[in-house]
Amino acid sequence: MSWFGSSATETGITHRDRLWLYLLSGLLLAFLVLPTLLVIPMSFSASRFLEFPPQHISLHWYEHYLGSITWQQATETSLEVSVLTSLVATTVGTAAAYGLSASRMRLAQLAGVILLLPIIVPVILTAIGIFYIFVKIKLLDSIGGLVLADSTLAVPIVFMVITAALRGHDPRQEMAARNLGATRFGAFIRVTLPQIRFAVVTAAVLSFLTAFDEVVIALFISGGDHPTLTRIMFNALRNQIDPTIAAVSTLMMFVSTVLMACAFIGGRERK
Repeated sequence: MSWFGSSATETGITHRDRLWLYLLSGLLLAFLVLPTLLVIPMSFSASRFLEFPPQHISLHWYEHYLGSITWQQATETSLEVSVLTSLVATTVGTAAAYGLSASRMRLAQLAGVILLLPIIVPVILTAIGIFYIFVKIKLLDSIGGLVLADSTLAVPIVFMVITAALRGHDPRQEMAARNLGATRFGAFIRVTLPQIRFAVVTAAVLSFLTAFDEVVIALFISGGDHPTLTRIMFNALRNQIDPTIAAVSTLMMFVSTVLMACAFIGGRERK
């Protein structure tokens, strides 16, 4: 009971006073997370259909996923596209954030708004526009096309993360390095980048996950010899109720959770 009576903030508000907030937060978290967690026990079902709760426990659908050439090729494609997207989006987004934050032009703020349009406009509209452009330049069903398409969604995320980080660092240190003879690029690499490295890593992880989980653009752009994992999952759910998608979803949640946990732990250690 002593914990409930202890202060939760510097203003003297106790944990007992905030109990309603803790309960509300727990209910909201359960509402958001529990439907997702139901997939985990479903992935261990021995049934030929999606079943909850599972009547019999089995690793059959994990074995089917690991032994399927189609699923493995799609996984390799998704991983390759996600890694390349992360590299492209992190580089472009970081450069854009740094350039616009250092710019004194009046149009810099407008350019920043334009960079955020891909995550403001509905994804379906972005996917349709990309589809028609890629038809003309023949980038459909290609790794390069997928990377460029996914980067349109990942760059704004990187841009926001890096912009927030740059607002918290001291630009005078970089200016001092430039006054001592360092080039602007050299000063950024040696002075600014180490200060915002956690934000860069976080942005890279988020851009990776953005490409890895993206399904709408994949439905329009991927196919042929390069279908993504999310496209195969969508087709499996549309054409037939294949419980393999539960096993794949569980693995994807595991990967996403591990990556975000590593980024979070890295940030706490940095502090």
